[in-house]
Parts: sequence; C-alpha cells; structure tokens
Amino acid sequence: MEKARGYRVSQLAWGLACFMRKCIFSILSVGPLPNHIALIMDGNRRYAKKLNMAEGAGHKAGSIALMKLLSHSYELGVKYVTVYAFSIDNFKRRPDEVNSLMALIVEKIEEMLKEESIVNQYGVRMYFIGNLKLLNEPVRVAAERAMAATANNTKAALLICVAYTSSDEIVHAVQQSCKAKWIETEALDASKGINSVPGVEKENAVLAVHSIQGTSEDEWDEVASRTSTGVIEGNEESKEKQLVLPTIKVSDIERHMYMSVAPEPDILIRTSGENRLSNFLLWQTTNCPLYSPTALWPDFSFWHFLWAVLNFQRSYQYFEKKKKQL
Repeated sequence: MEKARGYRVSQLAWGLACFMRKCIFSILSVGPLPNHIALIMDGNRRYAKKLNMAEGAGHKAGSIALMKLLSHSYELGVKYVTVYAFSIDNFKRRPDEVNSLMALIVEKIEEMLKEESIVNQYGVRMYFIGNLKLLNEPVRVAAERAMAATANNTKAALLICVAYTSSDEIVHAVQQSCKAKWIETEALDASKGINSVPGVEKENAVLAVHSIQGTSEDEWDEVASRTSTGVIEGNEESKEKQLVLPTIKVSDIERHMYMSVAPEPDILIRTSGENRLSNFLLWQTTNCPLYSPTALWPDFSFWHFLWAVLNFQRSYQYFEKKKKQL
C-alpha cells in the first residue's frame, strides 16, 4: 500500500515538473532561441573525489547529466548540441583511465541507439568529430555504426568530439584545402592541355601537401620570390606558359573543418567555473558567449540550462551586431 502511494506521488511530481518545464519553454520561445549549444563537461573527476566515489563513477554521473541536458535542449528546439567528450590530450592520462573512458563511450553509444533513446525520440543524427584514426577499434566501429544508423535523422544533431582538439582540426582543414586546390589546379591544367611547365618541378614538390610540414623556410622564401605576382614562370622555352597559383580562402578551410556539418555555436557552456576553452572550437567561437557556472558537470541542472538560455537572449542583440560588423 505504501509503495503504491509513493509511486502515485512520484508520478504526480514528475507530471507537474513536465508541465512546469513546458510552460517555461513556451515563455522562452517568445524570444530568440539558440540553434547550437556547445559543452565542455568539466568536473567529473572532482565530483567523484568530492563524494568519495570510485574512480570513473564521476564520468558515469556526468553521462546522466548529459542525457538530461540533451532532452531539455531538443525539447526547447535547439537543433545542434556539441559535446567535448575526449580530447587528444586526454590520451596522456593513465592507460587504465583512458580504457575506462573508451569503454564508457562505447556503452553510451549502444544506449543511444536503442529504440526508446533520446536519439530516436527526437530524430537526432549523430556525428563523431575528431581524428577518429586515433581511437581504438571498438570505439571507432561503434562510432561509425552510430553515424550510419542515424544518417537519415534530420530533426536535430548531436556532435560528439572525440580524439579532438581545435589545433588538430585546423591543421587537418589546411591540409585538406591544399590537397583540394592542388587537384583542382592539375585538373584545370589538364583541360587546357598543359601537361607540365618546365622549371617548376621544385615548386610542385614544395606545394604538394605531403611535404608541407617538412618544407624549410628557405624553400618557402624561394617559392615566394618566384611567385610574388601570383604566377610561376617557366624557362626560355615556355615563357608564354604560366601556371597561376591557387588561392586558399577562409571559406576553403571552413569547408574542410570537422565541424563543417554544423553552424557556429550560439552558447558555449563550461562547467566548474573554468573560463579556459582547452583547445575546443577555437575557430568557431569568435562571437560566442561563454557561460561558466561553478557547478561541476554532474551537478549541472535544468536551472543552469535555463540561465544559460536567458543569458543568450539577453546578449543576443549585442552578438548579432558584432557578427554584422565582420
């Protein structure tokens, strides 16, 4: 009898909480809503230490907080959520801790693919962002399976940054941009019937992507001096033949970013009171407000989420004005 009464009370409390949340979200929807929220989930280990929990328990508690935030975000109408799950720098931690985190990631991927999960409830497409070649095989296979299984979902997106740092992303984008431009230039030359331009073999080698990182300063100076007009000239036999160097623009680099599948974040949340970005989305957060509550990530609640959205709405006009000035 007592159990039944307790169950009815808990159901009533849950229903009342859902009703209040819907009312609050209806009020928030009158103003501008964030389209993309990015998260640095900081404080899992400190949370476990504070409560004398077993090692790794803090990250499990943090995963529960993440599921709640995802539910609140998609219910409000946020389309993109990006989470910093595992940095490349985290591979420097103890092997047993890294293996534990990798196992937890696989476990959560499997949970999110279940029929009753948030992913299926809100029609979420999953992306795994980063240098996936650095992941061990079970995590990489699980990530690829999740991306394939959710590829047709279009209502919302979840971007999980694993084996990721912003500096690695930028280097990758520059390398891919160079490759694309080189292929484009060779195809253009071939269409014009230009097989090669005598005297530019050295420049070709210097500009080739595979040798970019190993190019010496003297070599770059030599190329720059010979191409100051944007043109590489051949020898006496081919003065009329000229090879125009391709130009890499900001748009080219952005197109090859890991994060090119999503717009720039509207809010960046980092818990535990830290203000550092820790090599996360450095390129994409030029005009993004940072919200850094003192709560550790597992303690991040609905009210913290609500305050982040209210702060976004309060500063919306200011950041929109900044964007237009660029």
